[in-house]
Amino acid sequence: MKHMKLGIVGLPNVGKSTLFNALTKAGAESANYPFCTIEPNVGVVPVPDKRLEVLREMYNSKRTLPAAIEFVDIAGLIRGASKGEGLGNQFLSHIREVDAIVQVVRCFEDENIVHVDKTVDPIRDIETINLELAFADMEMIERRIAKQQKAAKADKAIAAEVEILKEIYATLEAGKPARNLLGEDEEKDAFITSIGLITSKPMLYAANICDDDLIGGIENEYVARVREYSAAEGSETFVICAKIEQELSELDEEEKAAFLEDLGLTSTGFDRLVAASYKLLGLISYLTAGEQEVRAWTIKVGTKAPGAAGKIHSDFERGFIRAEIVNFEDLVACGSYTAAKEKGLVRLEGKEYVVQDGDIILFRFNV
Repeated sequence: MKHMKLGIVGLPNVGKSTLFNALTKAGAESANYPFCTIEPNVGVVPVPDKRLEVLREMYNSKRTLPAAIEFVDIAGLIRGASKGEGLGNQFLSHIREVDAIVQVVRCFEDENIVHVDKTVDPIRDIETINLELAFADMEMIERRIAKQQKAAKADKAIAAEVEILKEIYATLEAGKPARNLLGEDEEKDAFITSIGLITSKPMLYAANICDDDLIGGIENEYVARVREYSAAEGSETFVICAKIEQELSELDEEEKAAFLEDLGLTSTGFDRLVAASYKLLGLISYLTAGEQEVRAWTIKVGTKAPGAAGKIHSDFERGFIRAEIVNFEDLVACGSYTAAKEKGLVRLEGKEYVVQDGDIILFRFNV
C-alpha cells in the first residue's frame, strides 16, 4: 500500500466538500447548491503521529516523513446518479480505485441549508447513496457477464468467474453490498477485489452534526440511527462537525490545541477519521529513525518482518536477514537507543516476527 486512499461520497449539501476542504486545506469550492464539485478533488494529507516528533528530537533527524492519506471528493450523488441523473455516474469510476469509502451523512437541522429531499433523514440518505453505488456495480457486472459468456463455454476458469459475477449480481439485487461475499474463499475474494466493485469497499459513515451538538457532546437521534445502521452491516461510524473542522484547518498547531481545549475536545474530527480508517482497514504503522530522517510506514495488521521491510524497498525483503527492533514506549522510557539496548529491550527478530504498531525497526539485509 503506497498510501491509504479514501473516497468521500454523499448527497449534495451534506457537508461533504466542507469536510474535504477542512481535511486537505485544498480550498475546493463549497456552496449551498448541488453539483458545485464538478471534478473529483484530490488531496494528499499527512497522518498525524505524535511519535515522529519525539523521535526527531531524540535522533536529531534532518526530516520527518509521516504516513499519508489521499482523499478523493466525488460530486454530490442523487437518486438516479447511476442512470445519469445529476452529474451521472461519470464520477463513480473515480472511487473504484479507493481503499475505503467515507459516506458523509447529514445529522443536523439547518433551515438555511437546502436538503435535496426537503427533510433531514440520514437512513433514507444512506439508502439512496448505497442504492446508486449498487446500481453502478450491477451495470458493470452485466457488461462483464455479456462479454465473458461466450468464452466461458470453452474455458473453465472464465466459467467459474461468470458464476461468481452472477452471485455478486444476485447479492446486489437483494439489496446487499458485494463486501458481504468477502471472507468466504481466498480466490473468490481476490477476484471480487480485482474487479473494482464500489460496494466491495469497506464503508465509513461520517455523521456530520452541528457545532452545538459537538461542543455539548450530544449524540442526537440522527447519529444514533446511523450507528445502529452501520453496526448492522459491519461498518464504522464516527461523528464529525465539518464546520468546526473547517475552522480548525485555518489555525496553526498552537491555536488549534487552544481552540480544541476551549471546546472541551481532545481530538479533531480528522484524528477520529484516521483512527476509524486504520481500524476498518486493519492498518498499523511501524517507524524508522536515524539522523537523516524519521518516518512512519503503513502496513496491514499481521505483516511479518520481511513484508514490512519490502515497504521500504523490494531489496530489503528479498535479502532480509533479521530486524533489530525496539518498541516506541520502551525507547522513550529509557531515553535513548543505547540505554534501551543496555536494558535488553532491543531485540533481534527473524522472518516469522509479526510487526507491531509502534515498533522502531532497523532492517539487516544482504542482496
